[in-house]
Amino acid sequence: MSTWRHYLPGWACWALVARNFRVWRKLWLPSLLGNFGDPLLYLLALGYGLGHFVGRIEGMSYITFIASGIVASSVMNTATFEGLYSAFTRMSVQKTYAAILATPLEVSDVLAGEMLWSALKGTISAVAIIVVASFFGAIHWAGVPWALPVILLSGMAFAAIALTVTAISRSYDFFMYYFTLVVTPMFLFCGVFYPLKTLPTLGQTIAQFLPLTHAVALLRPWLTGHWPTDIALHLAVLAGYTVVGYTLAILLLRRRLLV
Repeated sequence: MSTWRHYLPGWACWALVARNFRVWRKLWLPSLLGNFGDPLLYLLALGYGLGHFVGRIEGMSYITFIASGIVASSVMNTATFEGLYSAFTRMSVQKTYAAILATPLEVSDVLAGEMLWSALKGTISAVAIIVVASFFGAIHWAGVPWALPVILLSGMAFAAIALTVTAISRSYDFFMYYFTLVVTPMFLFCGVFYPLKTLPTLGQTIAQFLPLTHAVALLRPWLTGHWPTDIALHLAVLAGYTVVGYTLAILLLRRRLLV
């Protein structure tokens, strides 16, 4: 087996995606309800409740403003949860990875399959939010085809980071550090609920290094009928997180699985 196959995935990674899909299909309804239940509550409570006091923001109603941000954060949360809890369960509890690696599949195939599956679940969750938000007139459908590839790429980026954390985790408890120190700050300070320009200069600078900021910067314009600026920069940051996250995860996971 050539060395590159130890680190670069082949088409076999789709076998893992298919396997995970067949498992998910048995519980798709409660899974889907869990994926967009919280975002829907945020959309209703903040869009209508807080939106009554905020009024219009950046030329649009507040519910329209936050709908696109919630789509982005939903991708982050869903892909992250799948890359942490579900992947850890398959790796350490169910020993699914050990069984898979007894076949011709490599660790790279397993990792790429998990990233793709996490990104697909994030995309499913995002589409569900888009459909619900459209009932409130908060989505511009003409921009959805442009938004879907960004949603998938964002899911890959968040999944890559999550799988890196999973590769060094010894228990489910460890994930709380990641949620508290990384996921929650991104949720609150990356432009989901308010424009970044309202943050202090230092806060704006830090936010530019976080992937959710760039996902929101692309998805909000497209989902509200506008064209985003600095598209290449935002895509490069999301792609960079995907590549760097994958590289770290493959090195750590190979060490973890002693392959």
